[in-house]
Amino acid sequence: MDQMTLADALEGKEYMVQQIDTDDEELDAFLFSLGCYPGEPITVVAHRKGGCVVSIKDGRYNIDRQLAAAIQI
Repeated sequence: MDQMTLADALEGKEYMVQQIDTDDEELDAFLFSLGCYPGEPITVVAHRKGGCVVSIKDGRYNIDRQLAAAIQI
């Protein structure tokens, strides 16, 4: 089975972050600071036109479609 990304996730279902597929070290560090790294649970609260709203630990964040596609679950 192909690896699923946050862009494909169902709203309200909790997933585990498997991998983050980006070449941008600053972006990796930013996601890590939010608590978004492999082994951590993540939930898509809502899909929006430009991306989605995710719940990570105790926070909710808007992420764009490109970033959602880079986060494998």
